[in-house]
Amino acid sequence: MIRILLVARNAGLQALVEKAMQTDGEVQLVGLATSGAEAIKMATKLKPDLIVVGLRLEDPHSANVIKDIMIETPAPVVMIAHDAGPDLGNLSVQALASGALAVIAAPAESSSHLDEASTRQFLSTLKAMSQVKVVRRWRERLSPRRRPSSVASGPISIVGIAASTGGPTALLSILRNIPSDFPAPILVVQHISPGFIEGLAAALGAALPLDVKVATDGDPLTPGTVYLASDGLQLGLASRTKLRVADAPPVNGFRPSATYLFDSIARVFGSESLAVVLTGMGNDGTKGLHAIRKAHGKTIAQDELSSVVFGMPKAAIDSGFVDLVLPLEGIARELIRLTSSRRSTPPHAELLNAGDLYRRGCDDHGKENR
Repeated sequence: MIRILLVARNAGLQALVEKAMQTDGEVQLVGLATSGAEAIKMATKLKPDLIVVGLRLEDPHSANVIKDIMIETPAPVVMIAHDAGPDLGNLSVQALASGALAVIAAPAESSSHLDEASTRQFLSTLKAMSQVKVVRRWRERLSPRRRPSSVASGPISIVGIAASTGGPTALLSILRNIPSDFPAPILVVQHISPGFIEGLAAALGAALPLDVKVATDGDPLTPGTVYLASDGLQLGLASRTKLRVADAPPVNGFRPSATYLFDSIARVFGSESLAVVLTGMGNDGTKGLHAIRKAHGKTIAQDELSSVVFGMPKAAIDSGFVDLVLPLEGIARELIRLTSSRRSTPPHAELLNAGDLYRRGCDDHGKENR
């Protein structure tokens, strides 16, 4: 039995969550708090497996509740929202930075009847998040692991990043240390609840020296720009100069998929490719690392100590296709180092397209990984 504490001021949200939980015998609502102080008191007494906090525009300070919880009585925390949009997206980024594992949509309801599919997805996410071990994420901490040697290589022309649970905070930690004149585009697959990607882009754009946008089909590839994969669409490359955003089939159940992105990067940029796997549940991106390796590109995974959830990085590392395992601060340094030689390259100089060589030797790779 998974014991859940609900923190919500809105009576409608309270009723909706309670109704959803009553449909599943594996979850139990053990407490209802309507303020941060009450939540901390109840969490300390009840020791729930998961704390669910309501996120609403009329309560812009609700994200602060999470920080207080993580200071006083750390536990897995998930935030839920009725709505989406840039404002809620900004609040969700604050919540994730404070220690929340995810921001998810509340179950849909019509004429007092719960939507079966969204309720099932909601409860499944709660169960998964209750198994995550957490620490006081609000504190900055450095990894005591010795930093591995850098990868000896040629210049990197493009960076692909995969992230899931804990990803927004990890992305912010890395990208705020990347200078505005970064000489390569950065493509990101961040698994997040539908409707929140625009808000995440806005929040990152306001906090970073880099340009940040949600990718659209045909966008030109521009150095120093971060492109986030759109909701429900695959992000890849049409050429060395243009993005492809397509309604392609899911890869291993994911759309957008990091494996799809890494495959595409490898085919077009070959040895000039860099793939990074960050914190998250599952194994998205692992098969795509095989494509990067075949093309003689470079691969990095986030280390366990700095990961909110070590699932995706661990799967990547266990695959044997990871060159470096680094804490967040080490990843930023390595991105700068691997692209440093491109700063002196004339803007119109044409580099050898290693992707052509890769395609000739690996024509069957797309079928293999999809």
